[in-house]
Amino acid sequence: MSGHTDRPGGATAVEEKATPKRLPPGGRRGGPPHMNMGMPAEKAMNFGPSARRLLGRLRPHRLPLAGVLGLALLSVGLSVTGPKVLGHATDIIFSGVIGRQLPAGSSVDQVVAGARAAGNDNFADMLARMQVVPGVGIDFTRLGRVLALALALYVGASLLMWAQGWLLNGVVQRTVLRLRAEVEEKLNRLPLPYFDRQPRGELLSRVTNDIDNIAQTLQQTLSQLLTALLTVVGVLAMMFWISPLLALVALVAVPLSVLVTSRIAKRSQGRFIAQWTHTGELNGQIEEAYTGHELVKVFGRQKEVEAAFHAKNEELFRASFGAQFISGIIMPAMFFIGNLSYVAIAVVGGLRVASGSMSLGDVQAFIQYSRQFTQPLTQVASMANLLQSGVASAERVFAVLDAEEQSAEPARPARVADPHGRVEFAHVSFRYLPEQPLIDDLSLVAEPGHTVAIVGPTGAGKTTLVNLIMRFYELDAGRITLDGVDITTMRRDELRGRIGMVLQDTWLFGGTIRDNIAYGRPDATEEEILAAARATFVDRFVRSLPDGYDTVIDEEGSNVSAGEKQLITIARAFLAEPSLLILDEATSSVDTRTEVLLQRAMAALRSDRTSFVIAHRLSTIRDADLILMMERGRIVEQGSHDELLAANGAYARLYRSQFAGAVLTDEIPPVPGVGPAGPRPAVAPAGN
Repeated sequence: MSGHTDRPGGATAVEEKATPKRLPPGGRRGGPPHMNMGMPAEKAMNFGPSARRLLGRLRPHRLPLAGVLGLALLSVGLSVTGPKVLGHATDIIFSGVIGRQLPAGSSVDQVVAGARAAGNDNFADMLARMQVVPGVGIDFTRLGRVLALALALYVGASLLMWAQGWLLNGVVQRTVLRLRAEVEEKLNRLPLPYFDRQPRGELLSRVTNDIDNIAQTLQQTLSQLLTALLTVVGVLAMMFWISPLLALVALVAVPLSVLVTSRIAKRSQGRFIAQWTHTGELNGQIEEAYTGHELVKVFGRQKEVEAAFHAKNEELFRASFGAQFISGIIMPAMFFIGNLSYVAIAVVGGLRVASGSMSLGDVQAFIQYSRQFTQPLTQVASMANLLQSGVASAERVFAVLDAEEQSAEPARPARVADPHGRVEFAHVSFRYLPEQPLIDDLSLVAEPGHTVAIVGPTGAGKTTLVNLIMRFYELDAGRITLDGVDITTMRRDELRGRIGMVLQDTWLFGGTIRDNIAYGRPDATEEEILAAARATFVDRFVRSLPDGYDTVIDEEGSNVSAGEKQLITIARAFLAEPSLLILDEATSSVDTRTEVLLQRAMAALRSDRTSFVIAHRLSTIRDADLILMMERGRIVEQGSHDELLAANGAYARLYRSQFAGAVLTDEIPPVPGVGPAGPRPAVAPAGN
C-alpha cells in the first residue's frame, strides 16, 4: 500500500495502483472505457512559438544572462580585432621583404617615380601605399609587439568565452532543474483520467528523454548562437571598415545561405517531431512488454511482440534517418556557399592589391574575416537539426504542462471536526464518457464502524465506487459526504489522509521491508512496525529471511512472492490506522490458510472504523454489516448475507455459482469455431 497524497511524505495509508499501459473497459480498476485507445496523434506546434516559449523560460535569469551578453560582447570584440592586428603584422613583414630589395639611401618617392618611368605602374601604385624604407628589412621589434598584442587579444577572448560558458551553463541547468520540478508538480496535479489515457512508457519518455534533450539543446546552442550572431555583426562592421566593395561581395552569400537553410529546416522539422513521437511510443511498447514478459512467454507471443517492436523500431529508424539526413545537408551546402564567397573575395582582393587600392595585410585580414563571417552562419546551420530536435521535445513537454488539471482545492477547505467514518452517497452519477452510462442516481449510507461489502460482475462499477470516495474522479452529479462534510469541500490530502486502501495489485518501492511497512506512517516506532507485522503475519516469513526486516526489495518486488507482497501492503495499512478503510480484493494473492488468518487480522483492523470491501470470493464477506450487489453501476440489492440469500435474487445466484456448482443461465448465441449455442455455466466473476 502506498501513499496517494498531494503532499510529499504525507502519512497516509492509501494504496495507489500502478497504472498499466492499457486497461480494458470495465477493467479491474474501474478505469474509463477509452483507456485502451492508442496515443492521440501528435500535433506539432510551429517552430517559432515553441522556440520563443522555451527561451521565455530563461527570463528569471535576466541578471546572469546580462553577464553572459556582456562577456560575449567583449570576447567577440577581441576576436574580431585579432585579424586586423595580424593583417598589420603581415604588412610589416611584406614591407620588410620589399624594402630590402630596394636601393638603400633612396626615398620611396624616388623608387615610385623610377617604377612609373619604367612603365611598372601597378608596382608603383602598390609601393606608394606601403610604409617601406628602402634598403631596410623586417622590423622584428615592431613585429614582435604586434604579434604579442594579437596573442593577448586571442587569450583574452578565450578566457572571456570560458567565463561566458560557465555562467551560461549555470543558467541552463537551473532552467532545466525548474522545468523538471514543474513537470513533477504538474503530474501530481493531473487527474487520474489523464494517466488512464497515457501509455506509461510514453509519459516517462517525455519526463526523462525529452527534458534531457532540451537541456542538451540549450547547452549546446545558446552560447554558440549568441557568439555566432555577435561575431557576424562584429565581422561585418570590420569588413565594411576595410573595404565596402569586398563586404558587399561577401554579403551575397547571406541571403543564399538563409534560403538554403530555411528550405531544408522546414522539410526536416516534421521528421524530428515524428522521431520523438516514435521514441516515446517505442519506450511505451518496451515497458509494456518487459512488465508483462512472463505472460508473453506463457501465451507464446514472443514473435508478435518482436514483430511489433521491429515495426515500431523501423518507423523510428526511418523518421530519425530522414530528420538527420535532411538536416545534415545544411552543413555541406553552407561550406559550398562559403567557398564560393572565399574565391570571389580572393580574386577581387588580389586585383585591388595589384592596383594599389588595398594593402596585402588588409586583404589577408579580409580573407580571415570572410572565414569568420561564414563560419558562424555554418555553425547556425549545423545546429538546425539540434535546434529542431530540442524544440520538438519542448513541444511534447509543454503538452504535459498544458494538460487540464484536476479541479482546484477549495479556498477555505472544510475539515471533519469529529471523525467517525460515516459515508453517504446522495444521488451520485458518474460516467467516464458522456455517451456511456455507468453510475446513475446512486444513494447509500455506510454507518460508522460498519463493513460494507461490494460485489457484482466485472464492469459493475465496484472499484469506480471507491475511487469516487478517494476523489480520483470527480462526480457528474450528486455528492459524497464524510461525517456530514462534502468531500469536494475538503483538501484532497486531508481526505485521503483519513482513508486507507489495500488493492489487489500491490505496490512496493525499492527499499527495505521495514521502510515499506512504515511508508503509511513514517514516524512510527520500531515497536509499532513490529506489532503491525506480527498482526498481519508478515513477521512469520520475514524472520526466515537472512536480513530480516532489513531485506531490500527491488523495484519490481521480485525477491518476495505475490502473497508476501500482499501481506506487506496489509501491514502498511494496519500501521497507518486510518478512519476509513478500503479493501479491494486484498487477500487474492495469499494461500487459503493465510487468508483465514488475515481475515481475523483484518477484522481487528476494521473494528471501530468504516470499511468498504470489494470481493469476488463471497466467503470473505459473509460477516459484512451490509452487502451491496451492483450491476451496471446500479445497486440492485442490498442487505446482510442471510437476507440476500433469502431474497433469492442476483446475489443468491452469484453465491450459488461459487458454492453450489455450475448454474445454467440464459441461452447464448453460437460463437464461430466454438460450437453450437447452448446453456452456459455462471462462474464467479474475476474482474471488477
